[in-house]
Amino acid sequence: MRSFFGVVFGSLLVALAFNLFLIPHKILSSGISGIAIIIGILTPLNTGVVNFVLNVPLLIAGYIWLGRRFVLHTVLSVIVISAGLYFLPVRALATESLLSSLFGGVIAGVGIGIILNSHGSSGGFDILGMLLSRKRDISLGSFLIALNAVVLIASGFFFNWDAALNSLLSIYVTGYVIDMIHTKHRKLTLMIVTNKAEEMRDTLLNSLVRGITLLEGEGAYSSEKKRVLMTVISRDELMGIKSLISHTDPQAFVNITETVEVLGLFRRG
Repeated sequence: MRSFFGVVFGSLLVALAFNLFLIPHKILSSGISGIAIIIGILTPLNTGVVNFVLNVPLLIAGYIWLGRRFVLHTVLSVIVISAGLYFLPVRALATESLLSSLFGGVIAGVGIGIILNSHGSSGGFDILGMLLSRKRDISLGSFLIALNAVVLIASGFFFNWDAALNSLLSIYVTGYVIDMIHTKHRKLTLMIVTNKAEEMRDTLLNSLVRGITLLEGEGAYSSEKKRVLMTVISRDELMGIKSLISHTDPQAFVNITETVEVLGLFRRG
Protein backbone atom coordinates (compact mmCIF):
# COMPACT_ATOMS: atom_id res chain seq x y z
CA MET A 1 0.00 0.00 0.00
CA ARG A 2 2.90 2.36 0.76
CA SER A 3 4.33 1.77 -2.72
CA PHE A 4 0.90 2.46 -4.25
CA PHE A 5 0.63 5.88 -2.60
CA GLY A 6 4.26 6.62 -3.44
CA VAL A 7 3.61 5.99 -7.14
CA VAL A 8 0.43 8.11 -7.11
CA PHE A 9 2.04 11.01 -5.21
CA GLY A 10 5.18 11.00 -7.36
CA SER A 11 3.12 10.88 -10.55
CA LEU A 12 1.02 13.85 -9.47
CA LEU A 13 4.21 15.83 -8.82
CA VAL A 14 5.40 15.05 -12.35
CA ALA A 15 2.08 16.17 -13.86
CA LEU A 16 2.16 19.39 -11.82
CA ALA A 17 5.73 20.10 -12.97
CA PHE A 18 4.65 19.72 -16.60
CA ASN A 19 1.46 21.78 -16.56
CA LEU A 20 2.55 24.53 -14.16
CA PHE A 21 6.22 25.01 -15.12
CA LEU A 22 7.33 23.27 -18.31
CA ILE A 23 4.51 23.22 -20.87
CA PRO A 24 3.50 26.93 -20.48
CA HIS A 25 7.04 27.98 -21.42
CA LYS A 26 7.48 25.25 -24.08
CA ILE A 27 10.17 23.64 -21.92
CA LEU A 28 10.48 19.94 -22.64
CA SER A 29 10.70 17.22 -20.07
CA SER A 30 12.75 14.09 -20.60
CA GLY A 31 12.08 11.06 -22.76
CA ILE A 32 8.69 10.00 -24.00
CA SER A 33 7.05 12.77 -22.01
CA GLY A 34 9.16 15.34 -23.86
CA ILE A 35 8.17 13.84 -27.21
CA ALA A 36 4.52 13.92 -26.09
CA ILE A 37 4.88 17.60 -25.20
CA ILE A 38 6.30 18.37 -28.69
CA ILE A 39 3.39 16.57 -30.36
CA GLY A 40 0.89 18.21 -28.01
CA ILE A 41 2.21 21.69 -28.83
CA LEU A 42 2.50 21.16 -32.59
CA THR A 43 -0.81 19.30 -33.08
CA PRO A 44 -4.35 19.44 -31.67
CA LEU A 45 -3.71 16.15 -29.85
CA ASN A 46 -3.79 16.22 -26.05
CA THR A 47 -0.39 15.70 -24.41
CA GLY A 48 -1.77 13.21 -21.88
CA VAL A 49 -3.31 10.99 -24.57
CA VAL A 50 -0.10 11.02 -26.64
CA ASN A 51 1.98 10.22 -23.56
CA PHE A 52 -0.14 7.15 -22.84
CA VAL A 53 -0.08 5.82 -26.41
CA LEU A 54 3.70 6.17 -26.77
CA ASN A 55 4.28 4.25 -23.54
CA VAL A 56 2.40 1.10 -24.56
CA PRO A 57 5.30 -0.66 -26.43
CA LEU A 58 7.74 0.06 -23.60
CA LEU A 59 5.26 -1.23 -21.02
CA ILE A 60 5.10 -4.52 -22.90
CA ALA A 61 8.92 -4.77 -22.86
CA GLY A 62 8.94 -3.94 -19.15
CA TYR A 63 6.44 -6.70 -18.41
CA ILE A 64 8.62 -9.25 -20.19
CA TRP A 65 11.94 -8.35 -18.55
CA LEU A 66 11.17 -6.45 -15.32
CA GLY A 67 8.23 -8.34 -13.90
CA ARG A 68 4.55 -7.92 -13.13
CA ARG A 69 4.83 -5.71 -10.03
CA PHE A 70 7.10 -3.19 -11.73
CA VAL A 71 4.84 -2.95 -14.76
CA LEU A 72 1.65 -2.61 -12.69
CA HIS A 73 3.19 0.30 -10.80
CA THR A 74 4.44 1.80 -14.06
CA VAL A 75 0.99 1.49 -15.65
CA LEU A 76 -0.48 3.20 -12.58
CA SER A 77 2.09 5.99 -12.89
CA VAL A 78 1.45 6.49 -16.62
CA ILE A 79 -2.31 6.62 -16.02
CA VAL A 80 -1.98 9.15 -13.17
CA ILE A 81 0.50 11.33 -15.12
CA SER A 82 -1.64 11.19 -18.26
CA ALA A 83 -4.81 12.01 -16.30
CA GLY A 84 -3.01 14.83 -14.52
CA LEU A 85 -1.80 16.30 -17.82
CA TYR A 86 -5.35 16.05 -19.17
CA PHE A 87 -7.30 17.49 -16.23
CA LEU A 88 -4.89 19.91 -14.53
CA PRO A 89 -4.94 23.40 -16.05
CA VAL A 90 -1.92 24.49 -18.08
CA ARG A 91 -1.07 27.71 -16.29
CA ALA A 92 2.32 29.32 -15.75
CA LEU A 93 3.12 29.98 -12.09
CA ALA A 94 6.23 31.99 -12.99
CA THR A 95 6.78 34.39 -15.86
CA GLU A 96 10.53 33.66 -16.08
CA SER A 97 11.30 30.62 -18.24
CA LEU A 98 14.65 30.09 -16.47
CA LEU A 99 13.00 29.83 -13.05
CA SER A 100 10.33 27.56 -14.51
CA SER A 101 12.93 25.22 -16.02
CA LEU A 102 14.75 24.99 -12.68
CA PHE A 103 11.73 24.46 -10.45
CA GLY A 104 9.98 22.26 -12.99
CA GLY A 105 13.09 20.09 -13.27
CA VAL A 106 13.41 19.79 -9.50
CA ILE A 107 9.74 18.88 -8.96
CA ALA A 108 9.75 16.39 -11.84
CA GLY A 109 12.99 14.83 -10.51
CA VAL A 110 11.53 14.46 -7.01
CA GLY A 111 8.39 12.87 -8.45
CA ILE A 112 10.28 10.40 -10.64
CA GLY A 113 12.66 9.56 -7.79
CA ILE A 114 9.71 8.73 -5.51
CA ILE A 115 8.17 6.56 -8.23
CA LEU A 116 11.43 4.64 -8.76
CA ASN A 117 11.83 4.10 -5.00
CA SER A 118 8.26 2.74 -4.97
CA HIS A 119 9.28 -0.06 -7.38
CA GLY A 120 7.81 1.56 -10.48
CA SER A 121 8.70 4.07 -13.16
CA SER A 122 7.07 6.96 -14.98
CA GLY A 123 7.29 5.00 -18.24
CA GLY A 124 9.15 5.91 -21.39
CA PHE A 125 12.93 6.09 -21.22
CA ASP A 126 12.81 5.27 -17.49
CA ILE A 127 11.95 1.68 -18.47
CA LEU A 128 14.95 1.55 -20.82
CA GLY A 129 17.15 2.84 -18.02
CA MET A 130 15.84 0.24 -15.57
CA LEU A 131 16.40 -2.52 -18.12
CA LEU A 132 19.99 -1.39 -18.68
CA SER A 133 20.68 -1.04 -14.93
CA ARG A 134 19.91 -4.74 -14.54
CA LYS A 135 22.92 -5.49 -16.75
CA ARG A 136 25.35 -2.68 -15.92
CA ASP A 137 26.11 -0.31 -13.05
CA ILE A 138 24.80 2.96 -14.42
CA SER A 139 23.58 6.23 -13.00
CA LEU A 140 19.96 6.36 -14.09
CA GLY A 141 19.82 10.15 -14.02
CA SER A 142 22.97 10.50 -16.16
CA PHE A 143 21.64 7.90 -18.58
CA LEU A 144 18.41 9.85 -19.02
CA ILE A 145 20.34 13.09 -19.59
CA ALA A 146 22.39 11.46 -22.37
CA LEU A 147 19.39 9.74 -23.95
CA ASN A 148 17.40 12.95 -24.03
CA ALA A 149 19.92 14.79 -26.19
CA VAL A 150 17.73 13.76 -29.13
CA VAL A 151 14.69 15.41 -27.55
CA LEU A 152 16.74 18.54 -26.88
CA ILE A 153 17.87 18.79 -30.52
CA ALA A 154 14.29 18.29 -31.68
CA SER A 155 13.10 21.14 -29.46
CA GLY A 156 15.69 23.43 -31.03
CA PHE A 157 14.48 22.68 -34.56
CA PHE A 158 10.74 22.73 -33.80
CA PHE A 159 10.73 25.80 -31.53
CA ASN A 160 13.82 27.90 -30.82
CA TRP A 161 17.18 27.40 -29.22
CA ASP A 162 16.24 29.42 -26.14
CA ALA A 163 13.60 26.78 -25.44
CA ALA A 164 16.15 24.07 -26.23
CA LEU A 165 18.68 25.42 -23.73
CA ASN A 166 16.02 25.84 -21.06
CA SER A 167 14.97 22.25 -21.79
CA LEU A 168 18.57 21.09 -21.37
CA LEU A 169 18.72 22.82 -17.99
CA SER A 170 15.44 21.24 -16.93
CA ILE A 171 16.54 17.77 -18.08
CA TYR A 172 19.89 18.11 -16.29
CA VAL A 173 18.24 19.21 -13.03
CA THR A 174 15.71 16.38 -13.28
CA GLY A 175 18.46 13.79 -13.80
CA TYR A 176 20.53 15.20 -10.93
CA VAL A 177 17.60 15.12 -8.51
CA ILE A 178 16.70 11.55 -9.59
CA ASP A 179 20.23 10.42 -8.71
CA MET A 180 19.96 12.17 -5.34
CA ILE A 181 16.75 10.29 -4.47
CA HIS A 182 17.05 6.99 -6.32
CA THR A 183 20.23 5.39 -4.97
CA LYS A 184 19.49 1.70 -5.54
CA HIS A 185 22.04 1.44 -8.38
CA ARG A 186 24.88 2.62 -6.11
CA LYS A 187 27.17 -0.07 -4.72
CA LEU A 188 29.14 0.01 -1.48
CA THR A 189 32.11 -2.06 -0.34
CA LEU A 190 32.22 -3.01 3.35
CA MET A 191 35.42 -4.02 5.13
CA ILE A 192 34.52 -5.40 8.57
CA VAL A 193 37.30 -6.00 11.10
CA THR A 194 36.02 -8.09 14.00
CA ASN A 195 37.02 -10.59 16.67
CA LYS A 196 33.78 -12.50 16.02
CA ALA A 197 34.40 -13.36 12.37
CA GLU A 198 32.57 -16.68 12.27
CA GLU A 199 29.52 -15.34 14.09
CA MET A 200 29.49 -12.24 11.88
CA ARG A 201 29.83 -14.37 8.74
CA ASP A 202 26.92 -16.62 9.73
CA THR A 203 24.70 -13.66 10.63
CA LEU A 204 25.32 -11.87 7.33
CA LEU A 205 25.00 -15.00 5.19
CA ASN A 206 21.67 -15.83 6.81
CA SER A 207 20.33 -12.31 6.16
CA LEU A 208 21.86 -11.32 2.80
CA VAL A 209 22.03 -12.57 -0.77
CA ARG A 210 25.58 -11.23 -1.05
CA GLY A 211 28.82 -13.16 -1.10
CA ILE A 212 31.43 -12.54 1.61
CA THR A 213 35.21 -12.91 1.43
CA LEU A 214 37.21 -13.68 4.60
CA LEU A 215 40.68 -12.11 4.82
CA GLU A 216 43.46 -12.52 7.37
CA GLY A 217 44.61 -9.37 9.12
CA GLU A 218 46.95 -8.24 11.88
CA GLY A 219 46.92 -5.15 14.04
CA ALA A 220 49.97 -3.03 13.21
CA TYR A 221 50.39 -1.80 16.80
CA SER A 222 49.13 -4.77 18.83
CA SER A 223 50.18 -7.53 16.40
CA GLU A 224 46.83 -9.13 17.26
CA LYS A 225 45.44 -11.44 14.59
CA LYS A 226 42.20 -10.21 13.04
CA ARG A 227 39.70 -11.55 10.54
CA VAL A 228 38.37 -9.14 7.92
CA LEU A 229 35.08 -9.69 6.08
CA MET A 230 34.67 -7.98 2.71
CA THR A 231 31.37 -7.71 0.83
CA VAL A 232 29.71 -5.50 -1.78
CA ILE A 233 26.11 -4.40 -1.23
CA SER A 234 23.59 -2.04 -2.78
CA ARG A 235 22.96 1.31 -1.12
CA ASP A 236 19.46 0.46 0.08
CA GLU A 237 20.81 -2.55 2.03
CA LEU A 238 23.17 -0.47 4.15
CA MET A 239 20.91 0.43 7.09
CA GLY A 240 19.86 -3.18 7.67
CA ILE A 241 23.44 -4.45 7.49
CA LYS A 242 24.73 -1.79 9.88
CA SER A 243 22.12 -2.92 12.39
CA LEU A 244 23.19 -6.58 12.00
CA ILE A 245 26.87 -5.72 12.45
CA SER A 246 26.22 -3.59 15.53
CA HIS A 247 24.09 -6.32 17.10
CA THR A 248 26.67 -9.07 16.41
CA ASP A 249 29.78 -7.14 17.43
CA PRO A 250 29.38 -3.57 18.76
CA GLN A 251 33.20 -3.23 18.76
CA ALA A 252 33.62 -4.13 15.08
CA PHE A 253 35.54 -1.67 12.90
CA VAL A 254 33.70 -1.06 9.61
CA ASN A 255 35.00 0.84 6.60
CA ILE A 256 32.34 1.76 4.01
CA THR A 257 33.42 3.01 0.59
CA GLU A 258 31.44 3.77 -2.57
CA THR A 259 32.15 1.32 -5.39
CA VAL A 260 32.59 2.64 -8.92
CA GLU A 261 31.84 -0.61 -10.74
CA VAL A 262 31.32 -4.29 -10.02
CA LEU A 263 32.50 -6.98 -12.43
CA GLY A 264 31.54 -10.62 -12.14
CA LEU A 265 28.71 -12.23 -10.19
CA PHE A 266 26.58 -9.65 -8.40
CA ARG A 267 22.82 -9.83 -8.00
CA ARG A 268 21.34 -6.55 -9.23
CA GLY A 269 17.63 -7.37 -9.34
